[in-house]
Parts: sequence; C-alpha cells; structure tokens
Amino acid sequence: MPLQVSDYSWQQTKTAVFLSLPLKGVCVRDTDVFCTENYLKVNFPPFLFEAFLYAPIDDENSKAKIGNDTIVFTLYKKEAAMWETLSVTGVDKEMMQRIREKSILQAQERAKAATEAKAAAKREDQKYALSVMMKIEEEERKKIEDMKENERIKATKELEAWKEYQRKAEEQKKIQREEKLCQKEKHIKEERKKLKSKNLTRNSASRNLAAKGRNSENIFTEKLKEDSIPAPRSVGTIKINFTPRVFPTALRESQVAEEEEWLHKQAEARRAMNTDIPEFCDLKEEEKNPEWLKDKGNKLFATENYLAAINAYNLAIRLNNKIPLLYLNRAACHLKLKNLHKAIEDSSKALELLMPPVTDNANARMKAHIRRGTAFCQLELYVEGLQDYEAALKIDPSNKIVQIDAEKIRNVIQGTELKS
Repeated sequence: MPLQVSDYSWQQTKTAVFLSLPLKGVCVRDTDVFCTENYLKVNFPPFLFEAFLYAPIDDENSKAKIGNDTIVFTLYKKEAAMWETLSVTGVDKEMMQRIREKSILQAQERAKAATEAKAAAKREDQKYALSVMMKIEEEERKKIEDMKENERIKATKELEAWKEYQRKAEEQKKIQREEKLCQKEKHIKEERKKLKSKNLTRNSASRNLAAKGRNSENIFTEKLKEDSIPAPRSVGTIKINFTPRVFPTALRESQVAEEEEWLHKQAEARRAMNTDIPEFCDLKEEEKNPEWLKDKGNKLFATENYLAAINAYNLAIRLNNKIPLLYLNRAACHLKLKNLHKAIEDSSKALELLMPPVTDNANARMKAHIRRGTAFCQLELYVEGLQDYEAALKIDPSNKIVQIDAEKIRNVIQGTELKS
C-alpha cells in the first residue's frame, strides 16, 4: 500500500507555480514523474504524491529538479492568473479516476504523435540522404563519362593526326617519284641530243663520198635496218603445275582434313566484308582494309596507346568479324587497361574462331589461353586461370615461362585451400 505524501510547499506567480516536495533518499533512478496539463503524479516507492491541478499548465516546458532529498517543480501556467489552491477542491474518487484516465490517454496520444513525427523525420532524413547519394553518384557517373568522352576525343584526334601524317607522307612520296621521273626524262632527252649530234656528224662525213658509193651504202644501210628488226614471236601454250601440299605426319595422325578446313575457313574470313556500317563511305581506301587496321592497332599498342589501338581493332571487327587475331589483339589491350571481363570475352571469341586446332594456329591459341588465364587470375579465379595455362602447356609443353606461371598459380591455389 503506497504512502500518500501530503507534506509539501508551493509558491506562485501569475505565470508559474513552484512546488517543493520533500522525499527522503529520493533519486532520479528510482523516481517516476508523470505530468499532464491537469495532473501531476510522483511515484517513489513506497511514497506516492498526486495533484489534480487547479488550472492547466504547459507540461512540455515545465521542469522538475531532483536532489538533496527534495523534488522541486517549476510549472508554467497556460493562462496568467493567480491560483486559489494548488489542487482542485471537492473532487470525488470517480472524478479523480476520470482525470487519471484522461491524462494517461493524452500522454499516450502525445507519445504516439511524437513517435510518428520522429519516424517521419527519419524518413525525410533517409530521403534526403538518398537524394544526396544519388546526386553524388550522378556527378561521379558524369565525371566518368566526361573522362571517357575526353579519351575518345583524344584518340580520335590522334587517329586524325596519324591520317594527316600518312597523307602528307604519301604526297611527299608522290612528289619524290615525280621528281625522279622528271630527272629520268631529262636524262633521256640529254642522251637523245648526244645521239642526234653524233648522227649529224656521221651524215656530214657521208656527204663527201661519191654518189655511187653513197647509193650502195644506202642500200646496205637499208638491209641492215631490215635485218635488225626481230621476227614476231610464235604462238604457244604454257602449262603450269602446282606442287601439291604435303603433310609429313603419318596417315593415322594426319590433320589433312583439319588443315584443309582451316585454310578454307581462313579464305572465307578474308572474303567476309561488312559494308553496311554507316561511316563506310567516309572511310579512306586503306581504312576499309581490316588487315591495315590490324597493323595500325599493333603499332598503337607498341606505343602503349591502348585506347586508340582498341578503336582501330573495333573498326576492323565491324568490317570483318571473322578474323581471330583482331579479337586476340584487342584482348591484350583490355588486359593492359584492366578491363578483365572484356579481355576474357575477346580471348574466348578468338579461341572460338581458331577452330579446328591445327599447327598453323597453335601459337595464336596458346596466346589466347594465356591472356584469358591471366585475366582470370587477376579476378582471383585461380582455378579457371590454371585450366587455361594448362591448355597452353598442352600446345607448347616446352615453354618454360608458361610452366613457371602455371606452377605459381598452383601454389596460390594450394595456399588458399590450406587457409580455408
């Protein structure tokens, strides 16, 4: 049964009420204070204090201070006026219960509203944080796109500069050829003048001869001219025999069929040409040749200009997507730029085109396996990488570098398994 506390003191002004409630041993930890605009309750077991206030107060701004065996309340009035008493007089138990229930209901509604407001504020904060994050990501994406566009423009400018350089070089060669041709023509004219002067000298000497001798000499000269003209060539037929392709391996191990299929496939690949690309008409004659573009990409790769090399290989592949070396070389560029998934795709495409496996494409297949295996290892997919390196060793078992790299990958895999 709680002990009702009736020993308290209070003072007031027109705007506030100051209530002092002495409780021996009171502390914040064990004290429960409940306050609404018309009801004040303090529970400090075994003590209980209740006050049914004379007029409404501002319970949100009112304060309570606990310490020194006393609780001091500062209650701010909603209306500035002097109270006759602290508590309402003439309140029966039923009315007290109604005031308690109403106060509890108000407190619950206020707590619910505060919780909803807090949740709404949290949602707004999350929405704002999301919008800020999206804005940052959009700025990052735009920055990356700008970098890519700048790289593309740079590569295009370099390609245009290289085209201009090639055009000037061709013009220079043309000028040199014309100069050489002019020098030759000049030299021929000089030789003709010398020959003409010699003929004039001979003619002047021949005029001193007698008419008879001159006539006989002229007849002799005519005969010499007729004898100096060669007879027409006789018509004939020349037969050409081509040496058949010979495979030195035994018949049971021969790859004649695979070799012939590979040669046929290569011939078809060289004839396969896509002229439906939009910029085909704007390309120069040499730029319509995939082999020329491949050589251009190789030169750019040698100068470590990998993006420009990729552009050259891309155009070559759009013109002819059946040449495996284009994909193989582009995979090397992607590997240098750490575009590992693209390097794997291009290496796989090259291996697909390098079929059937024959001696003529063995070196290219080995490079494709090594490049794909390297990309797998850089993605930490060591098992897949080791499979490609072992496939490369099957093609060239004596390659020491590939043997060493494969052994390193095995050691990494074994170390990973031991750790796990």
